[in-house]
Amino acid sequence: MLRGQMDTNESIELSDILPDVVAIARSAGEIVMRHLEAPIRPALKTSRIDIVTAADTETEAFIVKELTARFPDHHIVGEEGGGQGAPAERALYHWFVDPIDGTVNFASRLPYFCTSIALATADRDPLLGVVFDPTRGECFTAIKGRGAHLDGRAIEVTQTSDLIDAVIASGFPYDKHTNPDNNEKEWAAFLSRIRGERRLGSAALDMSYVASGRLDGFWEMNLKPYDAMAALLIVREAGGKVTDYEGGDFPQRQNRGRYVASNGRLHAAMLDVLRSAR
Repeated sequence: MLRGQMDTNESIELSDILPDVVAIARSAGEIVMRHLEAPIRPALKTSRIDIVTAADTETEAFIVKELTARFPDHHIVGEEGGGQGAPAERALYHWFVDPIDGTVNFASRLPYFCTSIALATADRDPLLGVVFDPTRGECFTAIKGRGAHLDGRAIEVTQTSDLIDAVIASGFPYDKHTNPDNNEKEWAAFLSRIRGERRLGSAALDMSYVASGRLDGFWEMNLKPYDAMAALLIVREAGGKVTDYEGGDFPQRQNRGRYVASNGRLHAAMLDVLRSAR
C-alpha cells in the first residue's frame, strides 16, 4: 500500500492505488455498520424523503481525510461536503465520493446500501471505481481498460438478449411527489415488457449488479456524478453499456444525469421503451 503524500498531478499507476482505495472503502464500511447498530436519527435535506444521517457525514469525512492525505493535488466531490481538496480548476484528477448510496435503506435498516468511490479525469472520464457493500462484505472494483472484479474475481454481464427474459431495476427521484417527470411512465412502460422489475434503492449497487450478472439492466433519472461514477466504469469494464436516455456516452457530465446501464444486448430495446414513455 502507498504511504504518505504523492505528486499526484503527474501520471499515476491505477493498479498501485487500487488497494488503498479498497482499504478506504472497507474502513468506511466499518463506520457505517457501527452506526447501523446504534439508534439512527435521520435529518432532512431537500424534502421529507431526502435524508442524511450521522453515518453519512462521518463516513464521508473519513474518506475525504484519507484521500486528501494520499492525493493532496486532487479535487474531491462528495455528496455531503461538496468540493474539497485541491481547487477543481487546477486538479487533473477528481474523486467522486458517495459515503452511503441508499441512505433511505440504511435509515430503515434495510441491508441494501453501499459506499462508492471513483477517480476520474477533470472532464469526468472514470479511471477507477470501487463500490463496497458492507452488509455482505462485497467489493466491486474496476480500472479502465483492465476489467471489472468482485472481491478479486473477474465479473461480466449477462447474455440475455430479449427484454421479456430480463430483470431490470430502477429508482425514483426525491421530488417524485411534486414533479410529473418522476419515472412513473417509464416504470409502467417497462412493466409489461420484461420478466421482472425491481426497485432496490441504491443506484451504485444496482449498476454493480448489472456488471456482475445479477441484473440485466438498470435505468434512473436525476443521478448525481457521485452516485454513478464508480459503477458506470464497473459496468463498462464488465462488458456492459452505459449511456443517457438518448444513447449518449457521457451521462456523468450532467449534474442530474439520466442513466441507462445494460448488458449491451438489451440496450437498444431499453432505449426504445424509454422513448415510448414520453
